[in-house]
Amino acid sequence: MKISNIDISSYDTLLLDRDGTINIHIIGGYVRNWNEFEFIPNVVETIAYWSKRVKHIFIVTNQRGISKGIYTDEDLADIHAHMIAEIEKVGGRIDGIYYCTALTEEDIRRKPGIGMFKEILHDHPDVEPSTTLMIGDSNVDRDFAKNCGIDFADVDSLKRDGEFEYWVNSKKTIWK
Repeated sequence: MKISNIDISSYDTLLLDRDGTINIHIIGGYVRNWNEFEFIPNVVETIAYWSKRVKHIFIVTNQRGISKGIYTDEDLADIHAHMIAEIEKVGGRIDGIYYCTALTEEDIRRKPGIGMFKEILHDHPDVEPSTTLMIGDSNVDRDFAKNCGIDFADVDSLKRDGEFEYWVNSKKTIWK
């Protein structure tokens, strides 16, 4: 399902994966700087549309490339600052970005662990799991939603493998 086709009418909080959901996922690599970041078509406009209809929009993303020494927290902050600026240019917003740099799933903060969701609930006490939707493109995102007790929307993902780009179609629309 294309991200723009997701029905968010039952939700007031959206959690978005980043790589493969907001920007093109680089197979076997990482987005290390803003020059390597590329929005998936229609994502920026969709986030702007959602921004007028929901209370909160958060990004939850695993970023193990930092722990691998491929890029730094500062690089990631720069990428996210540019990303948010582009979203804001068209009237959208991101209310917070939660990321985990852990290399293994033993860290509860790393998706599919629930640590980032617990942080959101702590930082934003008005967030209700029953009206929260996780939007992502992978089994890790689906498992994260299940572990958090929230609904999940599986979106089509745009991937880049070397010079080739291709779409991976989602398997389900909404899992509850």
